[in-house]
Amino acid sequence: MSSSVAPVSRSRLLRPPRLVGALLLAASCSTLAATLSQQPYGTTADGEAVTRYTLRNARGLTISFLSYGGIICEIFAPDRDGHTANIALGFSNLADYEKYNGDIHFGALIGRYANRIAGGRFTLDGNRYSLPVNDPPNTLHSGPRSFDTKVWTVKPVQTERGAGAELTYVSPDGENGFPGRLTTHVTYTLTDDNVFRIDYRATTDKPTVVNLTNHTYFNLAGEGSGTIERQTIQIAAARYTPTDATSIPTGELASVMGTPLDLRRQTVIGEHLRSPFQQMLYARGFDHNWVLDKQAGADRSAPQFAARAIDPASGRVLELYTTQPGLQLYTGNSLLGNVVGSSGKTYRQSDGFALEAEHFPDSPNQPSFPSTVLRPDQTFHEVTEWHFSTRQAGR
Repeated sequence: MSSSVAPVSRSRLLRPPRLVGALLLAASCSTLAATLSQQPYGTTADGEAVTRYTLRNARGLTISFLSYGGIICEIFAPDRDGHTANIALGFSNLADYEKYNGDIHFGALIGRYANRIAGGRFTLDGNRYSLPVNDPPNTLHSGPRSFDTKVWTVKPVQTERGAGAELTYVSPDGENGFPGRLTTHVTYTLTDDNVFRIDYRATTDKPTVVNLTNHTYFNLAGEGSGTIERQTIQIAAARYTPTDATSIPTGELASVMGTPLDLRRQTVIGEHLRSPFQQMLYARGFDHNWVLDKQAGADRSAPQFAARAIDPASGRVLELYTTQPGLQLYTGNSLLGNVVGSSGKTYRQSDGFALEAEHFPDSPNQPSFPSTVLRPDQTFHEVTEWHFSTRQAGR
C-alpha cells in the first residue's frame, strides 16, 4: 500500500512541563503531566468485561474511551472562559452502546474498511470477496459486528508526546468476508498541548484491503445542546468524490467550486444543509468525502492540516491534521430523535458532526483512487490529530 508504509515523523509538539505527582498507570519517573486512569464499565451481553479509560492533561482537557469498540465516549473541553463541557455525542451505559452503536458508531474505531463498498463485494488479485450488506445495496463500515463492537486489548503507554494507550484487535481471516488475519494496533495519545493523536497500524498475513478511521460525533457547544448548524467548518480540499444515489463514488474527482461543498473558507454549517444540490439531496445533508489538498513537497508521513471547526458562542475550536488522503464530513443525518444521549436528551439530525479522516469510499472497486490494498510485507500506518483550542469572541 503505497501511501501507508512510511513511518510517521516526530510530531511538532511542545515538550510538556514536569509532573508533580506520579502518572496513573505509568512509571513514576515520567516527566509528563498528562495522566491515564481506568475503571470498570460493565460486561457485554457475551460476558466480556469492558473498561473505561480516562486521559487528562494539565489544561483541563479530558478524553475518555472504552475498550469496547475503542469508543471515545466523552471529551470534556474548556470554553473561552475555562468552563468545560462534554463535546462528544454518546451513551451513558454499555447496554445502549451494544444496542445502538452498530448502526450509529458514536466515537468508535471503524474497520476493517471504513465507509462504503459497492454491492458488498470486491476483487483482489483475481479473487472475488463477498461482504455482508448492511446499507442496501452496499456494505457500510465493514458490516455488522465489526471493529466498533469488539472488546479491544488495551495497554497503557507513555511517550515524549504524552500519556496514552495502545488498543489491539486481531481480526481472523474471513471475518465479515475480508481475507487475511489482520492485526490492528491503534494508539491514543493526549498531550499537554491539547493535542489528541490517533496512530493506526495494521499488518496482515494475506493480501487484503484496509481503511481505518474514528467516528466521533462532535458538538462544540456541548453534547445535548441542540443543533450544530451555527457552528462553522473549513475543509482544505478543492475536490470531492461525487456519488450516486446509494452514496457510492462515481469515480470522478470533482471541483467543489460553485457547490455547497466548497468549504475552503470558514463556513456556517447550516448555510448549505438545506441546499437543493443533488449531492446534498442524496445524503440528506453533508455526508461526503473530500479529497484533501496536500502541500507540494511536504513530508507525507507528517499530518497536514485538513479541517477546522469553530463554535462562535463558546469559542471552542477543533482543528484536524492527518496523513490520510480523504475526509468524510457527516452531519448526523440519520439521527432521528429515537436514542437518548449521555446528557439524558435525545439526538436529532444535525445535533453533531463527524470528521472521518480516511481513504476514499469504495476504493477496492475504484482503481484510480489511492490504493487501500495491504500485503503481508507492508504495514498500514496513518495518523490523525485533533488540536483543541479556544478563541475570543468576535475573532
